[in-house]
Amino acid sequence: MNIVVVGSGIAGLTAALHAADAGHRTTLVTKESLGGGCTALAQGGVAGVYGPGDSPAAHAADTMVAGAGLSDAGAVEVLVREGSARIAELIARGVAFDRDADGQLLLGREAAHAHARIVHAGGDATGAAISRALVQRVHEADVEVIEHALLVDLLVGEGVVHGIRMLRDDLLVGIHADAVILATGGAGRLYAHTTNPDGATGDGIAAAVRAGAAVADLEFVQFHPTVLAAGLANAFLISEAVRGEGAALIDDEGRRFVFDVHPDGELAPRDVVARAVAKKAALQGAPVRLDATMIGAARLAGRFPTIDRVTCEHGLDWAREPIPVTPAAHYLMGGVVTDLDGRTSVPGLFAAGEVARTGVHGANRLASNSLLEAAVFGARAVAAVGRGAAAGKGAAAEARLRLAPLAHPEARLRLASLAHPVSSPAASPPPLNDPQLSSARSDFPMTSFSGALSERSETKRGERAAGESEPPFSREHLQHLMWDHVGLLRSPDGLAEVLDTIRTWREAAPAPTTRAEHEDANLLLVAQATASAALARRESVGAHHLDHEPALIGA
Repeated sequence: MNIVVVGSGIAGLTAALHAADAGHRTTLVTKESLGGGCTALAQGGVAGVYGPGDSPAAHAADTMVAGAGLSDAGAVEVLVREGSARIAELIARGVAFDRDADGQLLLGREAAHAHARIVHAGGDATGAAISRALVQRVHEADVEVIEHALLVDLLVGEGVVHGIRMLRDDLLVGIHADAVILATGGAGRLYAHTTNPDGATGDGIAAAVRAGAAVADLEFVQFHPTVLAAGLANAFLISEAVRGEGAALIDDEGRRFVFDVHPDGELAPRDVVARAVAKKAALQGAPVRLDATMIGAARLAGRFPTIDRVTCEHGLDWAREPIPVTPAAHYLMGGVVTDLDGRTSVPGLFAAGEVARTGVHGANRLASNSLLEAAVFGARAVAAVGRGAAAGKGAAAEARLRLAPLAHPEARLRLASLAHPVSSPAASPPPLNDPQLSSARSDFPMTSFSGALSERSETKRGERAAGESEPPFSREHLQHLMWDHVGLLRSPDGLAEVLDTIRTWREAAPAPTTRAEHEDANLLLVAQATASAALARRESVGAHHLDHEPALIGA
């Protein structure tokens, strides 16, 4: 079998190694240098090592609770059943997870976990350690690596994916494949404030939509509650493990305000904590602070060396005083719909990692489940490719019938038209003229500062009503539009405004030729899909929260 893997985070690297080990002809295509993307930036660890009193069943229960009841039980069961084996595999491939003096793995606890079951490497450099080890193994394996190549589209014939088209050195190049595994990550660059690197522009999701693949749950975007609010050009995340070690979120009066909205306080699910942080910051007109002083200077430096260095570089002594933090877009729970083996709704196309919607995360991802999910389902996708080859082409068509049902099918139906220019009458989404939508309004204007929603949302709506034309497209305009209206808090009229603006921008956009233009086209497509999915979901759940409802934050 000829397998093309697109992406070189943990999902792509794992898939490439499994494909090579199975004897497949393997090509790994990556947008940046090998090992680029989100994995290398991950400070958190890998959940799935169970100590006394803990179990895979307990881990599954925590995952389901964090997912607000929308996680797929079958996918979660696969995750916790196979997670330990994937962690053992990472160790065998050279990942040096932290251990105690007796050589036992050190286990940490993060938000919404009932037990300490998370392994880390280098304290707060787990992703970097995983990336280094797997990149080295790929260099040693029989894998052809193509770097600095942007996925432009999937090659589809007679309803089957048979390769990719990529842009490299300003040239469009096609690669044939018997199977393509997308591992391209998420779309954090939809937002003005994000922990994601510049390349996270939704390329894999957009290509899958254009190829006719089902996508779902794009409305569920996780905002990490604690990003350093120090005017940095690139958002720097303060790991949830810091709160797991005992750090507290405090307001200007020194109160631990998250306990006002959830009994678990700082260790509540991320969506709850992020909204609490945004609300409190808006009310007091300044970022909240993370107080880690009780942990002690020696422990902070030893357990979190990267965070300790960066805070010091920016004149902050977090061992002596609380540091300012703010939310930022972090992770996409939805994506290209797959079954338990990474198969998408289009034969020949598989997906794993953040680009995929496996059903594990539901409406909100549990901390330190993303690296585990990527490893588990990256391996399963390759195994499924091999089984499909052995069973013949009929297996691919049969696989389409085994996709788990979508939790919110309306969102899938609305996305069918998005692959084509919205100027085409046949491609236009359903009309957004529901009277209930037009009467909704925002009841929570927030003071503008980095990490909070902006008061300009209401101003823009009034200006549009007065007949102001849409602003010209720029990536920055799109990012602020998404941050204001498709961020931590949303309203139906704000979502409708986003869709109107994006349609106008897509109609006017020329055919992309450069890398930046292709990225912009992908961002616009994924933005429209995300806003459409958010508008289709009329109730607040998990990371999707409508600000016209009475309760801002739900436990």
